[in-house]
Amino acid sequence: MTENSGTTKDSKGDDPLMARAREGMPVGKLIGFELVEMGDGRAVVTLVAGPQHTNPMGTLHGGILCDIADAAMGIAFNSTLAATESFTTVELKINFFRPVWQAELRAEGKVVRRGKTMGYVECEVTDEKGRAVAKASSTCLVLRGKEAEGR
Repeated sequence: MTENSGTTKDSKGDDPLMARAREGMPVGKLIGFELVEMGDGRAVVTLVAGPQHTNPMGTLHGGILCDIADAAMGIAFNSTLAATESFTTVELKINFFRPVWQAELRAEGKVVRRGKTMGYVECEVTDEKGRAVAKASSTCLVLRGKEAEGR
């Protein structure tokens, strides 16, 4: 989830991306993650990781961790945007701390710095025991005007 629609807000005060996030994103449905909290520069995504998410070695595929971290960070950053703004991710980094086979994962994205044109977001991924599984960071570029249209 690295982009936002940048259009007007709905009756709940959400822009279309936030409304879709509440209903369930296609990638979230595919992988099985859910958005459980969002707003004020913060978002939490959860995933029950199982055998369907493994790599050839039998552990959770790193791309799955990257997906849930990216979703949490994108939704967190999106919550800081004006209705006429959008954004795109220009850099994403993740560090993996421990292998996962099956776990209840929580990805918490937080906006660390929100400038006029750039933002920096971090995400901690933990398991059901609160152990650190991964940490990700993302740099986001705020788009306005014609650059934000249709996104």
